[in-house]
Amino acid sequence: METVKLSEAQRKSRRNRNVALGIVLAGLVVLFYIMTLVKIGGVGN
Repeated sequence: METVKLSEAQRKSRRNRNVALGIVLAGLVVLFYIMTLVKIGGVGN
């Protein structure tokens, strides 16, 4: 089985993309959590 050898720039680019995806996912989790608290807590009523 062949493995693909990535250059240093490609590895860095892949890592940066993974970090960005992780931050976006964490942001969505926080957003949904806050929306749930607002709906359950009845804030604004």
